[in-house]
Amino acid sequence: MLDELIGNLREDDARPALAGRVTRGELATLTHGYAAALHSLGLGAGETIGLAVRPGARSLAAMLAAYHLGLRIAVLDPTAGPDVLRARLALAEPRLILADAAAQAVAGWLAPLARRAHLALPDLGALAPVRTIGRRLPGGPPPLRPLPGPPPPGFDGDGDAVIVFTSGTTSRPRAVVHTRSSLSAGMTAVRDLVRPAPDVPVLGGTFFVLLPSLASGAPVALPARRGLGRQIRALQPQAIYLTPPQLRAALAAGVRFTGRVYSGSAPVSAALLEAVRAAGASEAWGVYALTEVFPAAAVESAEKSAYTGEGDLIGTLLPGVTATVRPTAEQPPGAAPPPQPNGPRSPTAADPGSAAGSAGYSSGSGELMLAGPTAADRYLGEAPFSAVATGDLGRVENGRVILGGRLKDMILRRAENIYPGLYEPSLHVPGVELALLVGVPAGDGDERVVAVIQPAANASEATVRAALREPLARMGAARPDAVIFAPIPLAGRSRKPDRAATARLAATA
Repeated sequence: MLDELIGNLREDDARPALAGRVTRGELATLTHGYAAALHSLGLGAGETIGLAVRPGARSLAAMLAAYHLGLRIAVLDPTAGPDVLRARLALAEPRLILADAAAQAVAGWLAPLARRAHLALPDLGALAPVRTIGRRLPGGPPPLRPLPGPPPPGFDGDGDAVIVFTSGTTSRPRAVVHTRSSLSAGMTAVRDLVRPAPDVPVLGGTFFVLLPSLASGAPVALPARRGLGRQIRALQPQAIYLTPPQLRAALAAGVRFTGRVYSGSAPVSAALLEAVRAAGASEAWGVYALTEVFPAAAVESAEKSAYTGEGDLIGTLLPGVTATVRPTAEQPPGAAPPPQPNGPRSPTAADPGSAAGSAGYSSGSGELMLAGPTAADRYLGEAPFSAVATGDLGRVENGRVILGGRLKDMILRRAENIYPGLYEPSLHVPGVELALLVGVPAGDGDERVVAVIQPAANASEATVRAALREPLARMGAARPDAVIFAPIPLAGRSRKPDRAATARLAATA
């Protein structure tokens, strides 16, 4: 898909690429020019470049130029901290780092102020040669100026395309490696899910959404940090991709949506999707995706809201994606399921007071394993995947994936294993914005179960408590020892609920 997008870029094309900012012709000039400039530096297929450039036309053009030449792109995140980034760059071994003036300022004179915003970069020039993308600060590294003329011949073949750093430590960073084929397959899957029509804008904050839309002839736009409602009214986008925190903030601000709305990168509740539909969206989709498999499954609001079984329905597997389950140490094959928190109790469920009732999930559950053309090749420095271990407890029923929570989030109370993801969907009653079950140490290795509830801005605590009475009563052996009302901490680039911080909050409440 990216080869097709680059091949179709024409410098005389006046159609918009980044809505209201850059035409497809201007994007073509930048992409072709950066490809020629990188080629003139002797960079070739298989070599790695680091990219520390804010989202926009120049970062998009630099990525397309690098892909055209067969280079491998390592994305540098200024929120990771300088020590982590040094370790990541040591692992990736970039031949060149492309950085804009903002990144260079964060690594230099602006560092004390940037740290207050949780942004930090090491001295990039001490790690690899640096070239400046865009405006150059006095005394900064030399610029990478787009060169005129036709681009050099493109790389024809497979190989590593992008390195995305995820978890890990400074001593052992972890990085997901997508090949050109897995990247193309993932973007094809996004295109088929989002269904972008030519010439109608698509609004989203990730290149995995924007690039397939551009390839389909749709102009794209990055979400405005302020004035999102005005932006949507002006653009009337056919599709919008926002993270759950962005959606909640938009709803709280009274934003009206148009077209189809997609959300992922963090848990997406049925209540959130229903609120998005009520705010004008023609469709509201939850997308299940990992850095290793993007995307894997999707579900529309109506189907998710109609689901009354145990666990969290996260959608139907997308074409080509296969899923199996691997039994876990806590989840022996054939273990009986617990009571269903979202609907009537199954006649085959174990006694909710028994250890088997809470230790199990269903006879077909275990750690969810994913494979397919959209799956990454490997972690950098490790062997290729045969299947990706998601770390999620789940099961597959007729091609639909139902999750029971993160395996590492399991709570142990009175020798019973409790998986929060089984029960949290039932806590998202009207008036609840976020809800987590966390374990708080209670001595001797045991834990107390605490439900932390973040009510919506216009919801009273008394009303929410009344609405929670029935779901809490249906939780059986997983019923929490305490329910507290508080804002739930968020963490990471996608602003996911931070369970560790929430557990610390619950311990002091």
